[in-house]
Amino acid sequence: MPAIMILRLPSAAAPLAAIDIGSNSFRLEIAQLQHGRYRRIAYLKETVRLGGGLDANGYLTEEAAQRGLECLRQFAQRLSGFEPAQVRAVATQTLREAQNRDAFLVRAEAALGFPIEVVSGREEARLIFAGVSHLQPGLADRLVIDIGGRSTEMILGRGRAPAVAESFKVGSVSLSMRWFPDGRFSEQRFRDAQIAAGAELEEALEPFAPRHWKEALGSSGTVGAVSQVLAAAGITDGTITPEGLRWCIAQCLAAGSADRLALPSLREDRRAIIGGGLALLYTLATHFGIGELQPAKGALRQGVIIDLHERHAARRHAGGGDLRDQTVTVLQNRFGVDRAQAARVRSVASALMHGAQPAMAKAGDGDALRELGWACDLHEIGLMVSHHDHHRHSAYLMGHVDAPGFSQSQQRRIADLVLGQRGGLRKIEAQLCSERFAWQVLALRLAVIKCHARGLVDAKALRLKRDGRAARLGFSAAWADSHPRTLHLLREEAESWARQELPKLVLAPG
Repeated sequence: MPAIMILRLPSAAAPLAAIDIGSNSFRLEIAQLQHGRYRRIAYLKETVRLGGGLDANGYLTEEAAQRGLECLRQFAQRLSGFEPAQVRAVATQTLREAQNRDAFLVRAEAALGFPIEVVSGREEARLIFAGVSHLQPGLADRLVIDIGGRSTEMILGRGRAPAVAESFKVGSVSLSMRWFPDGRFSEQRFRDAQIAAGAELEEALEPFAPRHWKEALGSSGTVGAVSQVLAAAGITDGTITPEGLRWCIAQCLAAGSADRLALPSLREDRRAIIGGGLALLYTLATHFGIGELQPAKGALRQGVIIDLHERHAARRHAGGGDLRDQTVTVLQNRFGVDRAQAARVRSVASALMHGAQPAMAKAGDGDALRELGWACDLHEIGLMVSHHDHHRHSAYLMGHVDAPGFSQSQQRRIADLVLGQRGGLRKIEAQLCSERFAWQVLALRLAVIKCHARGLVDAKALRLKRDGRAARLGFSAAWADSHPRTLHLLREEAESWARQELPKLVLAPG
């Protein structure tokens, strides 16, 4: 089994790093947050075009994968000496779509040397707003737009609080590949690209209508590139307007193709996707009444660092929690969870895990113990659907519900734990190859058994210890005599684990 990674909480002044694995570019940002001020230390960007490497069946090609892996190896060199808790890597739309994303992520994490989380579109939008609102604070109602390679995020909010956040599957790379595949421009192609973009964004017309916001900001590379072109050409001061966009499109039509285009300050790496970017920007401007779109100072990568900083700050305060704890409480209320039972299961599972993995418990192990706790909190949400096979319903809901603060990767890990809370182990056989997961799910299953009567429990009655390659479950003879039904269930559980390679569960009364 692979070793468990121990994450130690960095000091408040330690630099933090964010890796944004986007559909067009990969970005690495290193920064410090002190006394509320954001200070960039380093910034690296590579145009990888990962989104351009999805084939017709939704599989990431080996050529695109190699471009991504080489970039991550370069980032790894810059991150030498960083502790795991100082780094957070997030992947966006291309890896949300890729059919072979899991295989790529294994190679990508090996190249980078740190875990990579795939975030949902709405979570990406929340993080984008966090970056923009921190680096460019304001009290007005805002519309923030981020045009990525294969998705566009739209967020409404005021101050630091997002009110509405959505993600749409249309971006500068996907539109350019579909409507300008050979780099040639025509009025019909721009018209078709705008219609396609409008169809994808149509459901956003009401929630993001002009009456809901006072100012509009754009945080993407596309916005930055077009803003620089307009400023360099003297068309505007960098503000993106419908008139300015029409001028850019006219220049494309006059050139006829991307390789002949001579827009001032347009970087070479933007040339191939400028057609889709302009079509999408013009659609947004006309459909949503955006007379002026200002380039924003913040973006996803800054939001990731701010979010990581806030997570660490919450953990430094006794009993402190971050947005994920709030989300869990909301989900418990939403699905009518028996919170007293969830708390009982959590107390027993936590005590068992602390006994079995004291080093991990002492160091905090990042989110390993917290993921176990969240799985306990939400292991019965499926009862809202049906009592029959409720663990399967719980796992499905946990894997698919909108959960602010959680990445898709983390939701899936928690969903796997919830799925494994009862029944045979074959359904989670692949996940049991992870030592961390094996001990987490063992603690959860034992806690569910211990609390099966749904009454008061002594969280310390069972003692789980690691004994070489086995898990030894200790309890007193008196407790066993007074809990024969629980003892029966524990014996059955030991038989289930006897069929697994590791760990074997050994009952040790006395």
